[in-house]
Amino acid sequence: AGEITRANRLAEQTFGYDSDELIGQRVEVLVPERYRHAHPGYRQGFLAETSARPMGAGRDLAGRRKDGSEFPVEIGINPVETGEGPMILSVILDLSERKQSERRIQEALAQKDLLLREVHHRVKNNLQVIHSLLDLQAMRLQDHDLVGALRESQNRIRSMSLIHQTLYQSDNVAQVDFTRFLDELVRGLTDSYRLVAGQVQIGVQANGIKLPINEAIPCGLVINELVSNALKHGFPGGRSGRIDVELREPSPGEVVLSVRNDGVPIAEGQNLRQTQTLGLQLVQLLTRQLGGVLDIHRGEPVRFELQFKVGAAA
Repeated sequence: AGEITRANRLAEQTFGYDSDELIGQRVEVLVPERYRHAHPGYRQGFLAETSARPMGAGRDLAGRRKDGSEFPVEIGINPVETGEGPMILSVILDLSERKQSERRIQEALAQKDLLLREVHHRVKNNLQVIHSLLDLQAMRLQDHDLVGALRESQNRIRSMSLIHQTLYQSDNVAQVDFTRFLDELVRGLTDSYRLVAGQVQIGVQANGIKLPINEAIPCGLVINELVSNALKHGFPGGRSGRIDVELREPSPGEVVLSVRNDGVPIAEGQNLRQTQTLGLQLVQLLTRQLGGVLDIHRGEPVRFELQFKVGAAA
């Protein structure tokens, strides 16, 4: 009938009533006023199909104390047979401490997220300072080879800086969105090699892939080296052409990076595994760091394909 027939001592303490005040009352006295009108219907629905189950599964429930204050609850309801006939046993858990703990955890996570963003922001700023110092040094030099080496170092630093900038601006500070990163990287390389880049189209397809920072930084550096190398050596004498950068995920956790161009083929006599050029040495080193496998096709088109598993980075 919806009347309280018995309440234990903890129920009295939780709701602020003496047992005598509760017995004979409708159970709705313990329900917040805004929900009371619907509660008798819920009781009738339970009586139509009596079985032990949580009340209001999937919903946030609240109890109401004698003083009118409310608190979060979890309720289990169970039919029982007694000498006085069928009764409903309701077990009510006060979730106040649990909710407070969850709130503290959420606040701590928010602070951690903010701290990580600040770290990425400061690392990005520090790398940009180094980039600017190299720029000032390059402006003082007359040796074109030295200036070129400094510009290449600047591009590598900029690639790492972009990773941290992408994380700082991202909703997820644990994963680098490579679509955004590659757009920025290609724009920077185009500026660095503007004389060649004006004749060469660069296409980017990242397929929405996101990588943890341990894989993102070496992968970004590999892309920087391969695209830079293609712009420097693949299109001599004003030759036009195209460079395509693609990331795909053939299976969960497995990533394939492909950088290809339709420029000058790589000479058959050039040993790419024991090269003296710093760029390709870095590519070999970063491939090992990623725990990946590098496949090289020398022409028609020239293609570098790196395959690695997420989480395998050294």
